[in-house]
Order: sequence, then C-alpha cells, then structure tokens
Amino acid sequence: MTPQEEKPEIPAHGRGENLTRGNAKDAARQDEVRLENAAETADGELPPPAAAATTAAPGTGPAPEAPLLQRIMTGNALVAVLSVVLSLILGGLLIAVTDPEVARASSYFFSRPQDTLGAAWSAASSAYIALFQGSVINVGGGSFTRVIYPLTQTLTVATPLICAGLGVALAFRAGLFNIGAQGQILIGATFAAWVGFTLHLPAGLHLLLVILAGMVGGAIWAGLVGVLKARTGAHEVILTIMFNYIATNLVLYFLSTPAFQRPGSTNPISPQLDATAIYPPLLGSAFRLHWGFVVAVVATVFVWWLLNRSTVGFELRAVGANPSAARTAGVSVSKGYILAMAIAGALAGLAGVAQVSGTEKVLTSGVAASFGFDAITVALLGRSSPWGTFAAGILFGAFRAGGVTMQASTGTSIDIVLVVQSLIVLFIAAPPLIRAVFRLPAPGAARTAKAGPTTPTPASTGAAA
Repeated sequence: MTPQEEKPEIPAHGRGENLTRGNAKDAARQDEVRLENAAETADGELPPPAAAATTAAPGTGPAPEAPLLQRIMTGNALVAVLSVVLSLILGGLLIAVTDPEVARASSYFFSRPQDTLGAAWSAASSAYIALFQGSVINVGGGSFTRVIYPLTQTLTVATPLICAGLGVALAFRAGLFNIGAQGQILIGATFAAWVGFTLHLPAGLHLLLVILAGMVGGAIWAGLVGVLKARTGAHEVILTIMFNYIATNLVLYFLSTPAFQRPGSTNPISPQLDATAIYPPLLGSAFRLHWGFVVAVVATVFVWWLLNRSTVGFELRAVGANPSAARTAGVSVSKGYILAMAIAGALAGLAGVAQVSGTEKVLTSGVAASFGFDAITVALLGRSSPWGTFAAGILFGAFRAGGVTMQASTGTSIDIVLVVQSLIVLFIAAPPLIRAVFRLPAPGAARTAKAGPTTPTPASTGAAA
C-alpha cells in the first residue's frame, strides 16, 4: 500500500464525540420546532399532521390517528356528559333513601325486596319527571302556552348564567381564576339600573345605553382586579373574593341613599326602570323570556370569535398557556391580564343587565342571587369553551326552573338540585375518577398503542447523552 492510499485512523472516542455533538444539534433543532408549535397546542388540541411529522424522530413517522369512536371515548365532552349522568344517578339514590315510602318498604326488605326497589324507583323517577316537566315541556299542560312555558322559564334563568359563565370561562382561558362574577354582576346591575330609572330617553336608545352602562360597570370592577394583578402581582382569587364583599356592601349602601332608594319607601329597593329601558318580551307578554337571551347568544358567538378567530384571543390563550413563553414571543402579559379581566367583567355586567332590565326590573341587594357563584360551575362544566358554557348554562337553568316544580309536585326538597350541582363540580374536577367508574381509556391511549414501541435512533441517543 502506497503512502497516498493510507488513511489516518480516527480514534474511537473522537467518533463518539462527533456523533454526540451532531445528534445534540438535531435534538436542539427538534426542540425549536416543538416550541414553534406550542401556540397551536396551547388550548389542548393536538398539532396538525404536518407538525407531528416534523417533530417525529427520524425513521419513525407520525403516529396513526385514533379512530373516531376512540377519540369520542377519550374526549373531554364525554367526561362532562358522564359527570352529569353520574350526578343524577347519585341524586336519585339520595331521593330514594330519604323517601318515606322507601323507608316503610325497607322494614320488610328481606321478605319482599321488590317492594323496596319499586318504591325507590318510583320516588326517584317521579322526582325527575317533575323536574323535566318543570324545565322543558309540560306534557299535560293543555294549551300550547302552558306546554312550552317551562322551557321559556329555563331560558330566562339561563340567560344570566350564560353571560356570567362566559366571563369566568374567558378568564380561565387567559390563566386567571375569576371567582368575582358575583360582584361584577352587582356593579353592572347598579350602573344599568341607574341609567334605567334616572335618564328618560326614547326607546331603543335608552335600552342600548342601559346595556352599555352595565357592561362598563362590570368591566371597571373586574378591570381593577386585572390592574392589581398585573402591576403588583396580587393573586386574582384573593382580589375577586374581597371585591365580591365590597360590591355587596356597596350596593346596600347605594340603596340606602336618596339617589337609589325608591321615594316613600324604607326598603332597600330602587325605583322601577322606565319602560324604554326594559328588554321587550321575546315570545309575548304571556312569557317571562325576554330579548336578553338573544343578547346572551350574541355574546356566546362573540366570545367564540374572540378566542378562536382573533389576534387578541390568540394572545390571551398564549398568556393562559404559558406566560413566560408568551412574554418571550413579544406578548404583553400585563396587558393580557387587564384585558381578559375587563372583558370578563363586561360579560358578567351583561348578566346584571339581564336581571335588572329583563327579570326583576328593579335594583335590590339580592338581584344577583347566586348567579355569580353558579357561573363558576357553568364554566367548569362547559370546559371553558363558549358553546360548552352556553349548554351548561341552559342545563343549570333547567335545574333551577324545574326544582320548584319538583318540590311542589313530589315534595322532594329543592336542595337536591344543589346536591346534584355540587356532585357535577366534583366529578368535573376529577376526570380520572369518571374514567375509572365508566372504564374509559385514558387520552392518547389508542394513539400510543398503535404507534408501537419506539426504536432508539441516533438522534434520541445523542439527545440522551
């Protein structure tokens, strides 16, 4: 062999170092690609096939997509539905256990168990049938008005729940736990009521100003929380709790002043709103349903567009997913907090407008009832999505509207509705429990199984090194 044909031998440790450095660069490049796709997966969705193929290890390819049935079985929507079903089942058991007829039949359970089981089924089914007839359709109502009246009652009660729930859900998507919807409803209702009984304007214009005033009041009250969160780092949970108490006592004080108290009355109640400041009936004077429900639908469409089709919504979701990454990408986290809370407060203010301008037509200290706290449950059940929150608001409106009929018809306490709502919150907060009870596969289980074992590649080996 001539000297020209001789090749210098590379030491073994030198080859290992070169491979490790090259593979480390490949791994770093893959991490950069994953960071670029992080914004697309911020709201819990899987990256598109192209992105998945880009981030896959060399030689492996993208994992096959799970079948449609498997994706349904592992989805969040099914968990929410099963949470409601399981809560109703447990509520029915509670109704049966506390029913006097069941208690009487259980005294001779071992001799005639069918009597106890039949009495339990009769107690639970009759209560839920009365709940359905009081919230959806009264089959034996006779006239058409009486048949659909329960449904209109459900939509009327659901209107403030939907508006306030949208505010809570929007804040959730921005990474903020807004539990101050109760105070925001009160302040929004106060602003709207003052414009409604103080100003005397033509129809249309007056109602529009009432709506704007309610939204401005709620936006200011929640925006203050956003400012304090952004400027001082104070936790929004503590702030919103304190603001709820402040709003409650502030409204009580206002209703004791001549500016808000009804003339000639010592009760904490405001004057009646002008007829031009009240939501017109949606289906006629025979029903309580008003145009505030249409406003709630429009608000749902707006929040959906804001979160999924606008730059502002993308920035809010990015802040909620990872504030540090959003700040690195040039998004103002402080501005996102303030804007998210202001919009959430404006939506809760719409709930206050629905109460003073649609249902109550006056301002009282109890005008918000417990809508602000129920809105948290509505947003959780709706998985912080606009249309999920809309559906959850209607469901809870049905519980509220049908609970009265259930108590009047069967004697079942209306508190059972609160028990069912609380169980829903419990199960929504613990998805693994629902998956264990109904034997549902874990999210991504089918995709992992079909992908098979991953073969180590040079890139993965280098990254590990």
